[in-house]
Amino acid sequence: MIAVEDFRFVVALSRTGSLSGAARALDVTPPALSMRLKKLEAVLGINLVVRNSRGLRFTPEGEQLVHEAQSLLARIDDLGNSLSGGVFAGPLRVVAPFGFGRIHVAPVMAAFIRDYPQVRATLDLSETPWNSNVEADVVIHIGTVRDSSWIAHLLARNARWVCASPDYLRRRGTPSHPRDLAQHACLSVRENEEDVTLWRYKSSHASSRRSEALRITPALTSNNGEVVREWAIAGLGIALRSEWDVAPSVKRGELRRLFREYEFEGADILALVPTRRGVSARVSHFVESLKTRFQPRPPWRSI
Repeated sequence: MIAVEDFRFVVALSRTGSLSGAARALDVTPPALSMRLKKLEAVLGINLVVRNSRGLRFTPEGEQLVHEAQSLLARIDDLGNSLSGGVFAGPLRVVAPFGFGRIHVAPVMAAFIRDYPQVRATLDLSETPWNSNVEADVVIHIGTVRDSSWIAHLLARNARWVCASPDYLRRRGTPSHPRDLAQHACLSVRENEEDVTLWRYKSSHASSRRSEALRITPALTSNNGEVVREWAIAGLGIALRSEWDVAPSVKRGELRRLFREYEFEGADILALVPTRRGVSARVSHFVESLKTRFQPRPPWRSI
């Protein structure tokens, strides 16, 4: 007979892509999960996964079991919420970028837990929160997602601004066109496996909307956006950063926004859930709580 814990196991294995990852997610040892997998396959009389040098993948039968397990676990959660009078309970794991998660996601989670104290919430902060193997109920991602196994909920539009400190501009001069950046020290952030040296832009004028690309040579690069912002404030160069990150600094006069007549490629802020099936009411309600914070006007627009 299949137990509920078997369903939780196959869902964790699907999300993490490895026995070791599933073991960490379920707080057990990999040998214990390896034994559970063998027993489950013996009970069902089928192979659920195929192992190879790159890890493991689910067989068609295994994928069907994963989908059914996700749906069943969501129904169990919803049944518990229904029987408890609509009080949400159970685990909620959220993964978010370091800076954005600390400033904007953590307060939403705090308010959510105050309203629903039976929810056991975890917020993991990461420089690369989204990847195909991440184990989470909700992933906060900034930028484009090219994976159809995740559903993207738009939280806020997010432009990218080119900024520099007043001190840097006094010393090096103010560029009048993006092409002038070739003569300046540029700062870049390495994130989401993007090409960080290619800055795309187009004119804000309706008569000329042709997109252009500029290849920069970074003077400094970091995998942390907050570090790059602080470098820009310190006068070390010109940075292309998310509006949510630099809008407060522009408001305070620590940075100046350049090229207002041009639009640089933006990076929308998304809440990702891992599948169209099996999303619990608890997760859906948390996503709605996030939308309430950022819509119709995100906090940084009111600064």
